[in-house]
Amino acid sequence: MQPGMPGNKLKREIGLFGATALGIGAIIGSGIFIVTGIVAGIAGPAMIVSVLVAGIIAVFSAMSVAELGAYLPEEGGTYAYAQKLISPFAGFIAGWIWIFSNIFVGAAVSLGFAHYFVTIFPEVPVKVIALVICLIFLVINYIGLKESVLFNNILVTLKVLILLFFVAFGLGFFRPGNFTPFAPDGSMGVLSGAALIFFAYTGFARVTIMAEEVNNPKKTIPRSIFLALGISTVIYLLVSLVAVGLAGSPALALSGSPLADAMRMTGNSGVVLLISAGAMIATASVLLTTIMGISRIVFSMARSHDLPSLFERIHPRFSTPHYAIAVTGAGMIAALLLADLALVIAVSTFAMLIYYLVANIAAFRLPREHRQYPSWVPVIGALSCIGLIAFLSPNSWIIGCIGLLIGGAWFVFRKKTARSLSKI
Repeated sequence: MQPGMPGNKLKREIGLFGATALGIGAIIGSGIFIVTGIVAGIAGPAMIVSVLVAGIIAVFSAMSVAELGAYLPEEGGTYAYAQKLISPFAGFIAGWIWIFSNIFVGAAVSLGFAHYFVTIFPEVPVKVIALVICLIFLVINYIGLKESVLFNNILVTLKVLILLFFVAFGLGFFRPGNFTPFAPDGSMGVLSGAALIFFAYTGFARVTIMAEEVNNPKKTIPRSIFLALGISTVIYLLVSLVAVGLAGSPALALSGSPLADAMRMTGNSGVVLLISAGAMIATASVLLTTIMGISRIVFSMARSHDLPSLFERIHPRFSTPHYAIAVTGAGMIAALLLADLALVIAVSTFAMLIYYLVANIAAFRLPREHRQYPSWVPVIGALSCIGLIAFLSPNSWIIGCIGLLIGGAWFVFRKKTARSLSKI
């Protein structure tokens, strides 16, 4: 079945609010609730500068992604852009590394939800809750986009309100002395922190992956990207500032649930429970949009014959890529049985920086008449991605490169197989 045929078309049902909510839902998630503690241990109170640096770097890549989304509003995001503007191999690698990263992110988010859940109901096994929540969100994605977007809007609204409450309530217990010394490891600590906190920004381009389901994509996609990134950056800065002011960076660095532990400094157990609930809402929202995003990339790659054609089929009733969602779920469930949070963060950050590096290169190759920003914007975006990779650990480079090699091997195998079949 060809892309233009009725059974293979997706419905345009996402408006500006829904698209912005998808971006916020993908950005504000497990990162702000977990990575905050890790970054506090690296950058100290200067983590607020790390958050700002990572946000500024994300803006350049967001500008590239925004003009690409307006130029080519097709399902698949950077996978589709790189295919058309760089090469089929570059497009394949962008799609592959995104899938590789986010299947493990989805698994880790499921486990993160489960860990917060068992703090309230300790008698339930973590793995069981992780499996159940993953299955629930797979079903929500399977039965229809409208239901998924509506549920995501609710989750995003709730978690943003909870984070704003964290800021407002925490300001009453703020200790300015927690910001001394401000940057114990200097600029190296700030930049290393920025490299890790970038993990918490990587969802800003999520809406481009679902571009064929967005109303008026040429206007809606760029607006939603900048709205989502701007709102998320302000919230990140406020939350980081208050978290350090409450607990201090040394205490945050030792915590696996830094915002809940920061709120414990207020002595109010009810508020701690609320923040834990916020963490569960945030991880649930990220899981929802992660499943959406991966399934759409699988769908797009199958439609371009980079993956089996089975995955491009659309459900006749629900109008969703049901086989792509099913294979996404299978991979995620398998991964959550072996998921390790440190490994996921390392792989995901490296992989997303490669992904956005490819996006910036694609934006640089845009025809002049389709440019919305100067050509130096994607150059700075690409160089900043490379710069952040340099501040990640060598282990993350090794793991990420293994993922790239596996993808490259599959691409070569598929090409050779296609040539062999064409000769028969």
